[in-house]
Amino acid sequence: MLRPQINQSHSLHNLLPLHKSFIRGDATNHSSSSAYSPAILRQHSSTKKSNVTRGQSTSAVGNIKAIAIPFVETVTIVKCVVTIQPNVSSALDDVSTGDVVAVAADGVPDLLGESFVLEIVSNDLDSEGNMKTVKGYATYSALDFQINAYTYECNFDVPDDFGEIGAILVENEYSKKMFFKTIVFDNGVTFTCESWVQSKLNVPGKRIFFTDKSYLPSETPEGLKSLRTEDLESLRGNGEGERKSYDRIYDYDVYNDLGAPGLSINLARPVLGGEKLPYPRRCRTGRKMTIQDPLSESRTLLPFYVPHDEDFSEIKSAQFGAKTLYSLLHSLLPTLDAIFTDKDKGFPLFTKIDLLYNEGVNIPTPNNGVASALPTLIQGVGGTANSILKFDTPETMDRDTFSWFRDEEFCRQMLAGLNPCCIQLVTEWPLMSKLDPEIYGPAESAITKEILQEEIGGFMTFDEALAQKKLFMLDYHDLLLPYANKTRDLKGRVVYGSRTIMFLTPAGTLRPLAIELTHPPSDGKPQWKHVYTPTWDATGAWLWKLAKAHVLSHDSGYHQLVSHWLRTHCVTEPYIIATNRHLSEMHPIKRLLLPHFRYTMQINALARLALINSTGIIEAAFSPGKYSMQLCSDAYAQLWRFDHEALPSDLISRGMAVEDPTAPHGIKLTIEDYPFANDGLLIYDAIKQWATSYVNHYYPQANLVESDEELQAWWNEIRTVGHGDKKDEPWWPQLKTQDDLIGIVSTIMWVASGHHSAVNFGQYDFAGYFPNRPSIARTKMPNEDPTDEEWQSFIKRPEDLLLKSFPSQIQATQVMAILDVLSTHSPDEEYIGGTIEPAWEAEPAVKAAFEEFQGRLNQVESIVDSRNTDPLLKNRSGAGLVPYQLLKPYSDGGVTGRGVPNSISI
Repeated sequence: MLRPQINQSHSLHNLLPLHKSFIRGDATNHSSSSAYSPAILRQHSSTKKSNVTRGQSTSAVGNIKAIAIPFVETVTIVKCVVTIQPNVSSALDDVSTGDVVAVAADGVPDLLGESFVLEIVSNDLDSEGNMKTVKGYATYSALDFQINAYTYECNFDVPDDFGEIGAILVENEYSKKMFFKTIVFDNGVTFTCESWVQSKLNVPGKRIFFTDKSYLPSETPEGLKSLRTEDLESLRGNGEGERKSYDRIYDYDVYNDLGAPGLSINLARPVLGGEKLPYPRRCRTGRKMTIQDPLSESRTLLPFYVPHDEDFSEIKSAQFGAKTLYSLLHSLLPTLDAIFTDKDKGFPLFTKIDLLYNEGVNIPTPNNGVASALPTLIQGVGGTANSILKFDTPETMDRDTFSWFRDEEFCRQMLAGLNPCCIQLVTEWPLMSKLDPEIYGPAESAITKEILQEEIGGFMTFDEALAQKKLFMLDYHDLLLPYANKTRDLKGRVVYGSRTIMFLTPAGTLRPLAIELTHPPSDGKPQWKHVYTPTWDATGAWLWKLAKAHVLSHDSGYHQLVSHWLRTHCVTEPYIIATNRHLSEMHPIKRLLLPHFRYTMQINALARLALINSTGIIEAAFSPGKYSMQLCSDAYAQLWRFDHEALPSDLISRGMAVEDPTAPHGIKLTIEDYPFANDGLLIYDAIKQWATSYVNHYYPQANLVESDEELQAWWNEIRTVGHGDKKDEPWWPQLKTQDDLIGIVSTIMWVASGHHSAVNFGQYDFAGYFPNRPSIARTKMPNEDPTDEEWQSFIKRPEDLLLKSFPSQIQATQVMAILDVLSTHSPDEEYIGGTIEPAWEAEPAVKAAFEEFQGRLNQVESIVDSRNTDPLLKNRSGAGLVPYQLLKPYSDGGVTGRGVPNSISI
């Protein structure tokens, strides 16, 4: 009776179960069976013989000997395909199209040999509490032309009791990093990696990836808990050492690398971040401090360190912006600097400005590829060593050459222009400064109700206008006045404290009433202030035009430093750092936010390298000069609040809306035809509805939010470290309920997408013709303590003074070139709601919610088009007006003036 049972060896595992353990590491330290050695894994058999045998014994009856029976365990062959994105610095450089060749003889394996060691991990632990793992080796398969990627294959002999695959460990045996896109198993398990895997020569150890299934920390399968912790710990660093390009470390530091004291003491800049100059934190690089200033970090000519997963420039054409901007800053701008030998020379005539678009500027042809990177700017000249830098005519000028000169356009752009998030309702009178009058002079504004009454007398009284919410203001008085004397010490720079008052007409448009410019006491002279109004005499009209030019230079500087850099790029970096340090790759909130964080740290590092630093274009071409970033710190300290960054809260805080539960978006706008607000609320509401569905799916009970240790650590670190200089502010939202979480993530998503798009992608259209938005004012007002010669010069040719006040030729062309690049969408831009993330698609309820999100955004497209053709909406429709499209979700590549990417990608 025994022999037949022995012959049925395929079923012995049911009679005599053998419980094996499958864990990482070698057999000497763990309980992995030698049955899963690489040699046996390559047998591709469906059964495996166990080394375990039954011991022999002797029976008293019949002297029968026991037979040694090999134990057979059934396994399933599971196959996976690894997709590798080609990139300029990987071993795949040496693979020619259509042929597989050996990589350079530096000890790197041939593509046909072993390349990656893969080790799958079960969601379950074995009976002894150890991880179950099975190891395999991936070999090169093919170049997939359809997806433009290389594929590798790997087979695993997986025991039937292995359980569900939850993670995979990867070792890269090449000498160069590889960009892993996906690892897909034939049993349906998918790993969306989208990450660099460094060579084990640089980063010993195994890289951990998790499947597309998301888990809260409390729901993590037992077999993955230690890996979840290990992966997060590997990202945090310890605040020591200089970061290397292959590192994947997220840590914090202050902005101590904007100056270059090693080059010149005049290029030293104060540290931003801390009690004296509060500021958000940046990603730590750990470079050595300079000898000249022990508080300043040394600089480099190469891009600053970012964790390697943030560097997509080698494999993503969406990062053409970063590469192009780098080429522009390090090639074209120095070329312009060389050909404009007179740095102070302005444009003598307006016709000379027009030549930038009609004929261009002759420049030596750059020899490092920047010409091909900027085909719309740099045009070759046949048979010569020169090229032409020629600018496209901005759409604002193409539609109406003189729009920049008119008062109605001056006001309209505060609602539908490049910086539409600063106008505010006048709620108190008289206007009073909060600055110390002992230092800055009398606090009360020189704009009186009598002055305004004279301007609006045909409509209503001043008191009626104030009570009926008809008076609005652009107020840069208190922020700029402390810099007025400092900038006068810099050549060719003038800054005033300014206030601009506007009236909302019955037609729904704004009419300017008065501009106040103030200069504080200096050199024994008292405070100087003057109020300018639209007038009907020649002298007054030219003074009014010059006052508007000064206000526009203030608005341009504030836009770049605060509305754009601070409120999007800068404040978002701590969110990215904290997310990577505290939210696991399998955390649903990380997967919700990740599309809104892509590419931002790389762009920010480039900005620190060459835009906002002491030799950068912001200091060179904008009015605050060397004090630009200090002014930005002041704005952060005085004005920035997280709870005011969501669009509805922002509008309410400026008096541009009031809460109204009966209104479509829960708020009623003070100015009904406010294009930025009207379109922005469509985007924001779509984001919030999507976030609501997503959060409620993963957090069906409020206690899950408060008990999520990763989430709580994330929010705590954002407040106390990333924005640590404001950690004690009472306005930070709590994080206890689903609604708290929805509000927080909706704010972050809006800032990175809608707000950034509104202040970025219209830069060339609105500021590419710099008289419309001069970046700097180089001369003081002619009626500010003039000499007889100065006054007579103004009276004789007022146009000359306006041209002298505008940016110099070098300043104008450099800024225009940069604005062209910043306003450009990449060909494969990732637009909001455009493509579903794999982890969302893997969950049916989340997929359905995203499809609803997509549908709402598609509706926004048609709604915006309809609004732009409505003749009753005079702030967005009219003769010569550029339609307001900056918050239309989708766009083609190039400078289009529309499109809302997921993230701050340029």
